[in-house]
Amino acid sequence: MISVPESLFSDVDAALSLIQGREVIERIWRKDHTVWKPDSGNIANRLGWLSVAGLMREKVPALVSFADEVRESGFRHVVLLGMGGSSLCAEVLRQSIGSAAGYPELIVLDSTVPAWVQAVADSIEPSKTLFLVSSKSGGTTETLYFYKYFRYVVERSVGKERAGKNFVAITDAGTPLARLADEAGFRKSFLNPADIGGRYSVLSYFGLVPVALAGVDIMSLLERAEVMEKKCHAGVPARENAGAVLGAAIGAGALQGKDKLTLVVSPAISSFGLWLEQLIAESLGKEGKGIVPVVGEPLLPPDDYGDDRLFVCLRLEGDDNTAVDDAVAQIKASGKPVMTIKLKDCYDLGAEFFRWEFAVAVAGAIMAINPFDQPDVQAAKEATRRVLDLYRVSGKLPPVTTTCSFIELLSSAGHGDYLAIMVYMLQTPELDKAMADLRLRVMERYRIATTVGYGPRLLHSTGQLHKGGPNTGLFVQITADHEKDMPVPGEPYTFGVLADAQALGDFQALQALGRRVIRIHTGSGGGAVLERLVGKTV
Repeated sequence: MISVPESLFSDVDAALSLIQGREVIERIWRKDHTVWKPDSGNIANRLGWLSVAGLMREKVPALVSFADEVRESGFRHVVLLGMGGSSLCAEVLRQSIGSAAGYPELIVLDSTVPAWVQAVADSIEPSKTLFLVSSKSGGTTETLYFYKYFRYVVERSVGKERAGKNFVAITDAGTPLARLADEAGFRKSFLNPADIGGRYSVLSYFGLVPVALAGVDIMSLLERAEVMEKKCHAGVPARENAGAVLGAAIGAGALQGKDKLTLVVSPAISSFGLWLEQLIAESLGKEGKGIVPVVGEPLLPPDDYGDDRLFVCLRLEGDDNTAVDDAVAQIKASGKPVMTIKLKDCYDLGAEFFRWEFAVAVAGAIMAINPFDQPDVQAAKEATRRVLDLYRVSGKLPPVTTTCSFIELLSSAGHGDYLAIMVYMLQTPELDKAMADLRLRVMERYRIATTVGYGPRLLHSTGQLHKGGPNTGLFVQITADHEKDMPVPGEPYTFGVLADAQALGDFQALQALGRRVIRIHTGSGGGAVLERLVGKTV
């Protein structure tokens, strides 16, 4: 069981008493929408994740059989084409566990930045690659454009008649993607239970199909999840309930101003933050409220952290935890609240997926938030659509107006604010290091939390929090020229235009909401510009 930090004990204990008295846990399992809101808001039809592990365990033999078929067919790569909840679980397990010997290598594509699309295209042999087209709605723009591009590439390699066998659909029944899969001769379609939202779909077909094809032991993942499910079940009292205790801590902590949930994670499972970032930000960032998930931040002395932090350490046994252990010891000694979760191996991620889903549901009840919708995501989509409509007419994108400099933006930082860095460039180790350096300088000087997101992935992850959460964000959008652009077959614009329109649409949506947002365009000299940017924070 997780121990509750002493500084939060009374608040968390009061929250757990409330949870027990109002039968919140039992009502969640009964799928009672009034746990969160008096109006249903389709909540009851978003709670299938509570029992999906047992349902999917029955599907394991068929998934393993399909994985064997794919391997024996000579496929060398499996490329997942998806966004947000359709891609992040696979990316976590790809980085944490990887592909088993003899199985195809799993690659995840969730960016329209042309250099990113090109990097995937350059790393595969189309005829020996299986593409997973993954979208709950079946109409996700980015996913369908990825499909159009790679369908064209595969057809050029194997011919139109055979190309369909290189594609698999993962979607809900009756969606446009399900129909496309039938009409275009896909090798197979996996139709997910309809009562599971995207970011809660980690233990469904969306999360399991990609990693099963890479040879990951999905039965072990599901068994660990079911163990945690029992620890969170209706019959377990609130103070002993693994998910309720965590949910009470993050929910009560947020109400007391500890709304920067900061993850300190063992290196081998650091990618878990990608998935958790979306779960927390999109579920709990709305109605002017929110919890800011802070992942991948440089570890600094406790004095460089504000008093708006709740730290959660995910510690993997057997990993190189020297830096993690030292940081946690210092943070605890300083009196700041820290909770530690221990994992015995990477397959315990199956348990953590469920624990955190349940905890977020409980935190939503404490904060009086519906954790299953994303009402503010549409604003950026509509702005992007308007930008693309203008492009179709004029052949160019509208200009961007930035009202202040980066230093002026940072100078406006107040207590409880955070910096969100939104990068529309190809992610590389060099760029990651530059972003880490920038975060470190900001933390040291301004003592505010920092986040980094790569666009347009972030639109399906932290975008809801940025627009629907509290107005405590300082947003800097970093863009660059595209050295080589790529066409979207059948569309009047390129991937570069689409990515730029998505960045601009999000920028306009943030501006319209009165958020403090600036853009820094690095042109073709990205590295030099970023070095100067880091220097300017000193």
